[in-house]
Amino acid sequence: MGGEKQGWLDRSLEHGALRRWSRAARAAADTDLVELRNQRVRARKLKHQLDELIHVADSRLALPYIGNQSFPRPADADWAWRPELWCGPLPVPGISSVQSKSMLGKEATLFHDCQHSELTLRQIRNMREEDLAAFGLRMDVFRFDGSYLSLAIDLPEEASAGLLRKHLIRIETIVEMEKPLEIFARLNIKHGPNTEQIVRELPLNEEDIVVEFDLAYTKLNEKRVEKMWLDLIFEGPQMNQVILRDLTFSRRKRAEL
Repeated sequence: MGGEKQGWLDRSLEHGALRRWSRAARAAADTDLVELRNQRVRARKLKHQLDELIHVADSRLALPYIGNQSFPRPADADWAWRPELWCGPLPVPGISSVQSKSMLGKEATLFHDCQHSELTLRQIRNMREEDLAAFGLRMDVFRFDGSYLSLAIDLPEEASAGLLRKHLIRIETIVEMEKPLEIFARLNIKHGPNTEQIVRELPLNEEDIVVEFDLAYTKLNEKRVEKMWLDLIFEGPQMNQVILRDLTFSRRKRAEL
């Protein structure tokens, strides 16, 4: 109850202040110069605070919503997901001199065979108007003396539940890089003692970077599916900065012929 009264009181005071400044603005041409000088000092102080509030509000309200799981997906998708790294702030937002098998969050793991790591990983806040994901992942690679570099994303149990060979697994991503390189996506599906693997190259020269994995071409044992994960494999990553602005997954059944 007290909060409601305080809210009403605050609104009344704001309306009163607005009316006073409106009257002062209308009368400024005829106001006594001493009083006008005092009004100008107060107005400048108020303007500074208002400008600061507007600046911060514009910046925050323009940012993508934290926790946002909304993104374009096929109308017939029976599962869709954006990993935590692109959704919300991580407790540890970055790692320098990243060692192999280092995790950023609970779902992303970096693998490499460098003798001396000159790699950094950092979660960054997306600021662009077109971004749907609240966060992105920036990877800086300096000297690279290894033969492979990959980022593994563990998919949740829901992705594997009821998985069939008639399913298509779709990934969409937004990639920025300082200089061209090749990135391959490898979908791994563990079923019993076996693991199915499907590899696709990301079409980085296209505006929409979309890849689909058709499980019809696998020897998947539908009754023994245990888990799925995705490897993003970076070819020739040295002296480069790669930013993954977004990464989303969806699953749908192939249309019956």
